[in-house]
Amino acid sequence: MTHSKIVGIRDIQIYVPEGIEDSHIISQKTGIPQDVIENKFGIKQKHKAAKEELVSDMAIKACKKILKNFDPLDLDLVVYCGSEYKDYYLMNMAAKIQYEIGAKNANAFEIHSLCSAGVISLQILKSLMLNNPDINNVLLVSSSKETYLVNYENQSSRFMFNFGDGAAAALLQKGYRKNVILETHMITDGSFAEDVAVYNIGNNIIDFKLVDNSPIMLDVRDYQSMKERLDPITFNNFITVIAKSVEKSGYKVEDIDFIAPIFMKRSILLNILDKFNLTEENSFVLEEYGHCQSADAFISIVQGQKLNRIKDGDLVVMLGAGTGYTWAATTIKWGDYSEAN
Repeated sequence: MTHSKIVGIRDIQIYVPEGIEDSHIISQKTGIPQDVIENKFGIKQKHKAAKEELVSDMAIKACKKILKNFDPLDLDLVVYCGSEYKDYYLMNMAAKIQYEIGAKNANAFEIHSLCSAGVISLQILKSLMLNNPDINNVLLVSSSKETYLVNYENQSSRFMFNFGDGAAAALLQKGYRKNVILETHMITDGSFAEDVAVYNIGNNIIDFKLVDNSPIMLDVRDYQSMKERLDPITFNNFITVIAKSVEKSGYKVEDIDFIAPIFMKRSILLNILDKFNLTEENSFVLEEYGHCQSADAFISIVQGQKLNRIKDGDLVVMLGAGTGYTWAATTIKWGDYSEAN
């Protein structure tokens, strides 16, 4: 049993379904010109799960990639931090994953913070592991099939047209001296809490007939109002959480080597990178994946590694944001770690 004061990410794996919706298909479905879909919405293509492929199916497929090299019986905890749109309403997704992957010795629970949950969960689980001698190996899982919640005919929900399907899994290990999880910074503005929701499920429904007569779709209560309040603050909040996460980790912003972002269009990402004197080579644009909920930053890391944009010794910042509204960043010291870092 280890009592080390560090937690490292031993492995990250992703899964995306074979189905594709490209910018041409999205243009046809929305009536929005293809060049606008690509340049304003930031989408060239995204993955779409088949109707019979469940959220749990994708999560389990990502997990099993990790478990090719790790015994599920050695897991102490399985945590789900993905979409709340699951196989069934109000089900325990973490428990299903734990059972299906054979993690018989692990407990399971869920963390929900919408699309910021993946980034935030790293800090929560790090703290839990360091304060509990019995929790050494944790599997963190995110999965999303929210393309099925998007109504392309509803222009007020057009900021969701970039939603894609997919999953990510990360194996966290106490005492693992690589890819060490450092510090997190968050900003929450609860004035946005009710701006985005599935309004025909819950206990605040005025006309309960909606559940039977209307499709279950994610919607925006007042798109123009949300945009007017969100646009002036979101860029600065991204910059702030990145800088604070790095500073709390004992580094300077000049030390950042790679930003693993949530989905955003190229121009916004480039503006964020420019604030830290970085270029596109220091990040990954998710324009061929779409927005896969809280899996985004993990997909960015996997692709950044494949492109050799992340190297041993790099300071990596994982960036997330979720409606509600929460912005978050977690800093990772990539590669071998020593206290001298």
